[in-house]
Amino acid sequence: MKIAIAQLNPTIGDLPGNAQKILDVAQKAVAEGARLLLTPELSLCGYPPRDLLLNPSFVQAMDIALQQLTRDLPPELAVLVGTVEENVKAHKTGGKTLFNSIALLEKGRVKQVFHKRLLPTYDVFDEHRYFEPGLEANYFTLDNVQIGVTICEDLWNDEEFWGKRSYTINPIADLAVLGVDFIANLSASPYSVGKQKSREAMLKYSAVRFQQLILYANQVGGNDDLIFDGRSFALNRQGEIVSRACGFEEDLRVVEFDEVQRDLHSGSIAPEYESEDEEIWHALVLGLRDYVRKCGFSKVVLGLSGGIDSSLVAAVATAALGKENVLGVLMPSPYSSEHSITDADALAENLGMKTHILQIGELMQDYDKTLAELFAGTEFGLAEENLQSRIRGNLLMAISNKFGHLLLSTGNKSEMAVGYCTLYGDMNGGLAVIADVPKTRVYSICRWLNRNGEIIPQNVLTKAPSAELKPGQVDQDSLPPYDILDDILQRLIHNHESTAEIVAAGHDSATVDRVISLVSRAEFKRRQAPPGLKITDRAFGTGWRMPIASKWTAIKNSYNPVFSVRQ
Repeated sequence: MKIAIAQLNPTIGDLPGNAQKILDVAQKAVAEGARLLLTPELSLCGYPPRDLLLNPSFVQAMDIALQQLTRDLPPELAVLVGTVEENVKAHKTGGKTLFNSIALLEKGRVKQVFHKRLLPTYDVFDEHRYFEPGLEANYFTLDNVQIGVTICEDLWNDEEFWGKRSYTINPIADLAVLGVDFIANLSASPYSVGKQKSREAMLKYSAVRFQQLILYANQVGGNDDLIFDGRSFALNRQGEIVSRACGFEEDLRVVEFDEVQRDLHSGSIAPEYESEDEEIWHALVLGLRDYVRKCGFSKVVLGLSGGIDSSLVAAVATAALGKENVLGVLMPSPYSSEHSITDADALAENLGMKTHILQIGELMQDYDKTLAELFAGTEFGLAEENLQSRIRGNLLMAISNKFGHLLLSTGNKSEMAVGYCTLYGDMNGGLAVIADVPKTRVYSICRWLNRNGEIIPQNVLTKAPSAELKPGQVDQDSLPPYDILDDILQRLIHNHESTAEIVAAGHDSATVDRVISLVSRAEFKRRQAPPGLKITDRAFGTGWRMPIASKWTAIKNSYNPVFSVRQ
């Protein structure tokens, strides 16, 4: 029996378009001799549909689309399709009104429907908001082969691998007891750095522990802030990968189940990425491309400062959309250094992208005149500095409005964490491309980009980073060095370490206190930021749910911060 694993990139809510994708890949699977086709979790509507599921007409339309797809599919192929099913008992017994389901389609009929048993409610997941968990082990028989069915999170509860149980049941163990021939998992597992290694290690462990063949089909593509990397794969009972799909693109892989040896024959194996920088690059390119395409845009605009952040965003944009679809706007002020222009021009030439220069000196003078009476007797400070950023933000938004370009925000995660960014200024935009990329990682990705020749100008990589909002300004006037800052932020945000633990790791106590205070105070800014592409396991986005009005901080003593904060 040949099994095809379809790695699809759905658009959320595009039921006809997603159904056509499934139909197209089904025809390819038949051409390759497949008997069974696996598609990702909620492949018919795309994951995550979020509150679209609260709309009865959306759920009804999904059922209609499923029935039509059932009639259109090749009759010789059995297909597992991700959908939802109504919980008809909910009105009498209570519970959620929907199941997160997989439908088995064959010969013009819905043969069986299977329900997801483990519903995640951490990080970006909120499935208990919509779904009732399934209560039974899921399996079916096809041509005398017994096939277990699991849905995404159903795989993630092996207490021996993790050292703990997060749920009371382990669906893999239940299917192993039933003696199924292999287990299919239909997933929509979002990307984060290093996650593929965790997936493969976890499933290798389960394959060996339960002596099970496991076929894993994952969604690919960008949906809002989430990026899905695909990299579907199949394992034999020895925990060896016999097939792996490509990362960050649609793919179809076919493996063969040997009914005599009860094992999988080796298929093609896509190579792993050579570095995390390469992996993140592909994630950002896909995330930006899909966000622009799925939101109905074709071109983007961004401010080019000659700095490292806007340089990386410009490089991602040209790779994702083509150089002809990216406009860079240079907006020098009297405080801009000469190299801010020359470096931006050099970058644009390397990328082949279009640029335009808007001088903002006279606009700054007009603002100063307008505010002169009100600001009389005060010293030059953050308010005046931030006016420059807000002038630039307004100009970029005007260009976006006039030409229908999506404005890209260029701030990095380190800045977003401590509030070193300006509301209604450099935070303006429809998408924050590198908002989950720490400053030190921005540098390492740019160095990776330059591995075969200069893309990011060398001076951009070596000069001190600066907002250039006042004479001689550099970021380290207001912040710790980025290698120190990023390590503190990693320990605080990702590892949930206490002040004492971070200090014990070798950091200065006063610096730690200051950073923690800045992170807490900047929450109101992050709440107003554009969506940011998620590439880590703890991003300032869907899964970040901190209060704005709160008196709690992790600082052991009260502290009055001395670092300036751009507002």
